[in-house]
Amino acid sequence: MENEKQVRSWIPFRKDLTKEEFSWVLYDWASQSYVMIVMTVIMSLFFIEATNRAGVENASVFWSWTNSASMVVIGLLAPIIGTLSGYKGKKKILFTVFAVMGLLGTFGLAFVPESLWPVILGVFFISSIGYAGNTKVYDTFLVDVTDNKRMNWISSLGFAFGYIGGALPFMLSIPLVVLVQLGILDMDIMLAYRVAFVIAVVWWLAFMGPFMKNVHQKIGSEPENQYVRKSFVRIWTTAKEIATQKHILIFLVAFFLYSDGVGSIIRMATMYGASIGIDEITLLAVLLVTQFVAMPCAVIYGKMSQKVGAKKMIYFAIFTYCVICTIALFMNPARDDSTLRIMFWALAMLVGTAQGGIQALSRSYFARIIPKEKSNEYFGFYNVCSRFASMLGTFIFGAIALATGYEHYGIAGIAILFIAAAIIFKFVPGDKDFNKDEGEAA
Repeated sequence: MENEKQVRSWIPFRKDLTKEEFSWVLYDWASQSYVMIVMTVIMSLFFIEATNRAGVENASVFWSWTNSASMVVIGLLAPIIGTLSGYKGKKKILFTVFAVMGLLGTFGLAFVPESLWPVILGVFFISSIGYAGNTKVYDTFLVDVTDNKRMNWISSLGFAFGYIGGALPFMLSIPLVVLVQLGILDMDIMLAYRVAFVIAVVWWLAFMGPFMKNVHQKIGSEPENQYVRKSFVRIWTTAKEIATQKHILIFLVAFFLYSDGVGSIIRMATMYGASIGIDEITLLAVLLVTQFVAMPCAVIYGKMSQKVGAKKMIYFAIFTYCVICTIALFMNPARDDSTLRIMFWALAMLVGTAQGGIQALSRSYFARIIPKEKSNEYFGFYNVCSRFASMLGTFIFGAIALATGYEHYGIAGIAILFIAAAIIFKFVPGDKDFNKDEGEAA
């Protein structure tokens, strides 16, 4: 893919990107408002407060299992989404449908009475499926906007921009919440949380325009009659093809395991911190700083992958997550508050260093090893692994926490997923194999 002439810009890296690449990257900036405000922080605090007022016990278990259920649904839908988006003219439609679903669900959270906590979970469930489906279609556009040599870099930039794009609307939400918590502002804290949900929606909508205008599907097959029925046939055909391509199958198994661990930690971070006694203001500060740590680290992962290869950098990230789970194991709520705060800061900063890098390089690594003409169908199965990811880890967390009564044992159990992933990932091809193939193709 030949890069078009660039226009210099004050926006970092803008001059190095095509219009399509930049618009694709910017959508990560837009949609990450959902991740920080709904998936990770404010929604968790909102649900904790609602269940506390209702006198509900084991709120973290209900939260973790709702997350698991949403991941099961989107995991089942993922191969169908991938196959349907493989038809020309269908990918942008699916992208838009799930975006609207996520936006409406998030907006709806601002209006559900806190006494109806099961309804809150239901609306969150809908928004979670919308966001997940939307981002998985978004991932498949990577092959439409750039070429193999630039995929690691563009994918990493997407996550880097996403962290800042998630941090800024979160920063707009924090002052109101903190002022209420400190007693400076006489307002129900639930109203402050609701305002944050509206901010997430406005931010998401405001920055999705360039993607809708400039990013278009270029790779795909012509629509067929009865394409819904035939999409199921293609799913089965693609599954059989993947089963015969050992390197793709091994990667998907490893990816499922470590991606499940990563997603589970993202979704349970706030609930976990609150359960061990971390105060709300500290939680907000830690998770905000994590975003600013994650941004440059995602870029560093992208740069380092060009020198040592994506496989080695993914390995390094998996090891980092093992360390994170080990720290969590020793975060007993019986420890003094200052020690727990220090440990939580250390845990969160380590998450920030690895989270964007492992997700970005996994996305670009997979895009490089699959047949480009079948990228949508193959990404459907990638998205199965990605969307079922968080299902196993959140279930482990809930089950162990319920059985032992200690949340720190639950999150530490997620380490099993990373260890298994590291063993399996050893058998996927290294970057030298890609470079050799690309050189021969040239």
